Amino acid sequence: MQLITFDPYRTLSYARTEYIKPELMNNHLDRLIAADGILFPQYWQVNALLYGLKKRIFPSPASYYIGHDKVEMTRCFQSIAADAVPWTIIDANTPYAAERVWDDMPLPFVAKIPRSSMGDGVYLIENRSDWNRYLAKTPVIYAQEYLPIDRDLRIVWVGKQVVGGYWRIQAEQGFYNNVSKGGQAEMGILPVEAVALVERLALALDIDHGGFDIAMVGHRPYVFEFNRIFGNKGMPGLQQKVDRAIETYLASIWTDNDEPGPVKPQRSGRGWSEAG
Repeated sequence: MQLITFDPYRTLSYARTEYIKPELMNNHLDRLIAADGILFPQYWQVNALLYGLKKRIFPSPASYYIGHDKVEMTRCFQSIAADAVPWTIIDANTPYAAERVWDDMPLPFVAKIPRSSMGDGVYLIENRSDWNRYLAKTPVIYAQEYLPIDRDLRIVWVGKQVVGGYWRIQAEQGFYNNVSKGGQAEMGILPVEAVALVERLALALDIDHGGFDIAMVGHRPYVFEFNRIFGNKGMPGLQQKVDRAIETYLASIWTDNDEPGPVKPQRSGRGWSEAG
């Protein structure tokens, strides 16, 4: 199986994998068409690969599309497991909506900018000044109840299974659990309720690569988000487990004996033609 990767750092150990710089994609269309699959394209490449070149990609299209925006992600989670989503209000950033959310959300609450990661774009709203500063930075209001926790879980999902995870202990300055914001990663038992929630969401939504952020309030799990691209900083051996799980998963779904897929475009003397 011959694969093309657009992220060499995540695929260093993969066999028969060739790297192409994302910005040079259109200089290597023949090689892309001939490949059995494409690994870790950037978000802006996905539509061209899927619909232009008819290529299969990893992570899955759902992992890209759902994982790109917290608003769309939350709405998907609510459709599958509304009981596991913290109370959330999503609305346009208008004066009327901002006032309504302020009146409805008990203090403190959390506000997020829809397209952000690594703890950036997440704000603890404790007073009106916090709220006004947040409103000045976002086109969409995303307000969520504050959960009484001092740690959460990062659970890593690959293919159709959980491959590992760890606890993230709140940073010294409080509020943030992200390692990139000063949180501490610790190994520990993954609660069965949290693992079951990740399985439920990932399988239902066709997500095949994600780091899920799960909070436990007593024995009840809540999902915050998942990150399609995630780090495993401070967790020895976890990235190696992820790499092995990806290779095993791809070998099971991308084989030389696959049934014929969509018609692939081929070059002809006058441009593009179709070949069955």
